[in-house]
Amino acid sequence: MKDGTMMQGHDMSSMKKGNSAMGQPGDAAKVTQTIEIVMEDTMRFTPGEINVKAGDTVRFLIKNSGKVPHEMVIGSAAEMRDHAAMMKKMPGMKHAEPNMISLNPGQKGGLVWQFTQAGTVDFACLVAGHMEAGMIGKVKVG
Repeated sequence: MKDGTMMQGHDMSSMKKGNSAMGQPGDAAKVTQTIEIVMEDTMRFTPGEINVKAGDTVRFLIKNSGKVPHEMVIGSAAEMRDHAAMMKKMPGMKHAEPNMISLNPGQKGGLVWQFTQAGTVDFACLVAGHMEAGMIGKVKVG
């Protein structure tokens, strides 16, 4: 296993396998579009809904404009709810998976993801309490 693919004894690989519509880590050399997302302390992503085409490889440029840590995790709503519950038990847990990024206040980062088939893919902030406060979005893959 490569360094950074497991966090403090917590393996997130099941989130990448569970939902085939979710897609897969993208190849930066094959990016078809770039989408900027801002994470805010109002517990919202801007934009909160994104439209892409099946097969697109998207570079997400993500900025935490808030004063508290936030993260963006791509996955199914059910898997993220389960994981959010786990994070409440393990505060301060940091992620190092291709479908997620954790950013401190004012920090910027990026994810490259390929959406392989039509459907709806969720993304959320799994910092304790954030998803429950409405920090969730959707990628509509057509």
